[in-house]
Amino acid sequence: MVCAFTFPGQGSQTVGMGKALSEQFSEARAVFEEVDDALGEKLSSVMFEGPEDVLTLTANAQPALMAVSMAVIRVLEKNGLDLKNKVSFVAGHSLGEYSALCAAGTFSLADTARLLRIRGNAMQEAVAVGEGAMAAIIGLEENVVAEICSSVLGEGVCEIANDNGGGQLVISGATKAVNEAVKLATEKGAKRAILLSVSAPFHSSLMQPAAEAMHDALLDVNKLAPSVPVIPNVSVEPETNPEKIIELLVRQVTGRVRWRETVEWLAAHQVDTLFEVGSGKVLTGLARRIDRNLHGLTVGTAEEIDNALKALGV
Repeated sequence: MVCAFTFPGQGSQTVGMGKALSEQFSEARAVFEEVDDALGEKLSSVMFEGPEDVLTLTANAQPALMAVSMAVIRVLEKNGLDLKNKVSFVAGHSLGEYSALCAAGTFSLADTARLLRIRGNAMQEAVAVGEGAMAAIIGLEENVVAEICSSVLGEGVCEIANDNGGGQLVISGATKAVNEAVKLATEKGAKRAILLSVSAPFHSSLMQPAAEAMHDALLDVNKLAPSVPVIPNVSVEPETNPEKIIELLVRQVTGRVRWRETVEWLAAHQVDTLFEVGSGKVLTGLARRIDRNLHGLTVGTAEEIDNALKALGV
């Protein structure tokens, strides 16, 4: 088995996530306590008890999802997992790239939590509420969606933000432009073209103020070469140079999440099993639609941790 660990992005959060892990494993509980300390607040309480609207705030969802992923990693490590010897690559969807880098030792847990809080706030503040939007376009080829985006530029910025695979593309930009693009996508035969319930136009050029904020935040943080090569969202090439990783993380704020290409790259480089580490199973579902030969395992509960350890031969 050749495997990669993947880490979920925003949208995989649910109230109650991490609670059972915290109750069952001291290593998981220590992760949540360290994240709380790093942020100076009880984010874990919001994760375990809600309310949902507070958890889904970008500035909370990002460090919260990372915390659950790292809780799972710490439990796996306590039970004998050596990431460097068992895992060939790590990758994460958007904020999940920070989780991947934390798991591989590039950033400390506390620094990762603080970086994601900064990132969440900066992305939220980059565009005034109501002026940006995102939409999922399902069932159209990438070139058709790109043409639609170009055709609505008179209404403002409209760009492909995510290529998630399985015929799912996400567009992002100015509200008027995205609304017009949704209409055009429907007219051109999209199976679905729906506005997403998000608070800002992520992964578009409108996020440039957030990219600048992350440049400054990442400049000062301590960083090490990852123990396992990371596949960054914007380059889809294995990377271990910490300085290059920082550059790519800054570009990622405004750049496209090339998830389809990431999964295809992994499959083309002998990876046959993807472990989705943390909350939910979104990435496992996407991988199945991208390449049916890939085996996917979710790792977010005690039972799934046991299954993962067995599969990894630990």
